[in-house]
Amino acid sequence: MEEKRITERESLEIITSMIARTKERYVGDGNILLMWGYVTVAVAVLVWIMLVVTRNPAWNWLWFLNGIIGGIATPIMARKQDVSFGVKSYSDKVTSHIWSTVGITAIVATLCCLAFQLVLHICCWRTMLVFALVIVPFAEVAQGIVVKETSLIAGGAVGLCAGIITICSIVGGVPLNVNWFMPMFIIAFICMMIVPGHIINRKNKAQR
Repeated sequence: MEEKRITERESLEIITSMIARTKERYVGDGNILLMWGYVTVAVAVLVWIMLVVTRNPAWNWLWFLNGIIGGIATPIMARKQDVSFGVKSYSDKVTSHIWSTVGITAIVATLCCLAFQLVLHICCWRTMLVFALVIVPFAEVAQGIVVKETSLIAGGAVGLCAGIITICSIVGGVPLNVNWFMPMFIIAFICMMIVPGHIINRKNKAQR
């Protein structure tokens, strides 16, 4: 049998179709982004209020609510998308691997911080702030590039800027005071998750 040769135009159409399908599968409804965005912002506001009112750093343990709520909700929401969209393309797999790496990194970082706290009595939980404002936005920018979604790239860039400020503050010995750091953290996640989530939802609704 003679193999059919794909023209340059046909190959571009295939690539474009894969990108569009990946965007629809992973960010088409924006719900996972919105879930993480609203959960993170809500927890951050709660921690901020409790720290200001009580001045008790023990309230920082509330940050674990992010992982608990998001860790339970994400697989359920992702499974529903898999059922709806069927077989994964190469672009789908790239996007999936990006966020799987983020998830594994979060688990490893959390366990390391917990081990330092319990075994060595050294507090290094600021590592998780760097993770949230460097690794997560970097992954979001990468995803935005893969699916060609400007709102993800722009939102991730805002998060990375906040992450760089956080790293410079830690290295320079500048205290991450709740009065300036928490507002920056909240604004970063609004730009990273909530704004892109609503933009993607609006685009998806307009295409129906």
